[in-house]
Amino acid sequence: MQVILLEKVINLGALGDIVTVKDGYARNFLIPKGKAKRATEANKAEFEARRAELERRQAEKLAEAQALAEKLSGLMVQITRNASMDGRLFGSVTNADIVEALATQGFSIERSAVRMPEGPIKLVGDNTIEIALHTDVTTHITVSVLGEHQ
Repeated sequence: MQVILLEKVINLGALGDIVTVKDGYARNFLIPKGKAKRATEANKAEFEARRAELERRQAEKLAEAQALAEKLSGLMVQITRNASMDGRLFGSVTNADIVEALATQGFSIERSAVRMPEGPIKLVGDNTIEIALHTDVTTHITVSVLGEHQ
């Protein structure tokens, strides 16, 4: 299926690109999330009429993400969990825990923005976590996991 991208999509294209994707990807993800429209003649004409507005909106989102990245850059978040004597956690620290800790400091981040390529944190110590605020903007924060012995 051919679609017109209404915003930049990683590994697919930029605003205004007409790309061919699998039907399920278009129907189940791109179109419902507002990232694309079917590439019909009517939609192409409508897109060209709204192109300036969409580019302006995308630039605003990018500027907001960059401003938030400046505030988050180098931030340290402390999370306390029960741990054994050798530093292993009873349980783990997930992206939801990190989002909750950031919320207590006044930052509103989506759970899907927290990138943890090695999975949940299971040991006491400092860990560097990547936060993807926009397709072009990522920042790193330090998550300090403190062990609490029972």
